[in-house]
Amino acid sequence: MKTWLLRKGIRNIVLFLGLAFFAVWTLFPFLWIISTSIKPDRDLYRKVSLIPATITDAHYIEVLFETPFLTYFKNSFMVATATTAIAMLIAVLAAYAMTRLSFRGRTFVARATIVTYLIPAALLFIPLFQIAQQLPFQGDAASLVIIYLIFAVPFSTWLAISYFNTIPSDLEDAALVDGATRLRSLATIFIPLALPALAVITLFTFTIAWNEFLFALLLIQRDSQKTVPIGLAEFVVGDVFAWGPLMAGSLIASLPPVLIYVAAQKWVVSGLGGGAVKG
Repeated sequence: MKTWLLRKGIRNIVLFLGLAFFAVWTLFPFLWIISTSIKPDRDLYRKVSLIPATITDAHYIEVLFETPFLTYFKNSFMVATATTAIAMLIAVLAAYAMTRLSFRGRTFVARATIVTYLIPAALLFIPLFQIAQQLPFQGDAASLVIIYLIFAVPFSTWLAISYFNTIPSDLEDAALVDGATRLRSLATIFIPLALPALAVITLFTFTIAWNEFLFALLLIQRDSQKTVPIGLAEFVVGDVFAWGPLMAGSLIASLPPVLIYVAAQKWVVSGLGGGAVKG
């Protein structure tokens, strides 16, 4: 009995130390960002420490009121929200069709979806730039939605297919026998059952669109249309880094994904767990 208790105690200690290590590893960069964002400029290089000796809100005031950061924030939110909404609508319909409907070429379309997602974005710079130049709103933040959908739709569809395959077909068959249409079956059976998975896909899609940098840098030139990642990059001029405003802006920019995750935490955790079990 004592040996068993000793082994259990050692296992708990090792588990606790491991979790503590990874918690510190994960949280340390965020704590450093917060610390840097509230330090006066004179302390950023003179006193390198996690705990600031003096606290100031000057960097947040500069970011929010002396730069177009709020415009960048609005543009990013509109682009990410529109991309996520359209991608999820297409992904849900496409995943349902490829998992529940029989038509010629279904297997090819499903595989092509995965292959499309795996194509490196760097290979698509020139063709996507040419496409963006033909859009009536080229140079606007709205053009980014079209570009992001090219990557978001295959990604969202691919994940949705894997979850839809786990839903028993008997449930839909019973609904169809009772007179339900395909769309009603999708709305009343598939979406409620797959809600945790759809929450995960929505969060990932929003985060990818929110953080995208390369295409936004390539396609958007006007300040009024720039997104947050481009706005943050402008705090770096040559080899001079405005660390205070840069960290303050980064912290503000991280709020939407974090708030969405907190609001949908129950569904996200359930969806991740379901995917781990069902494969």
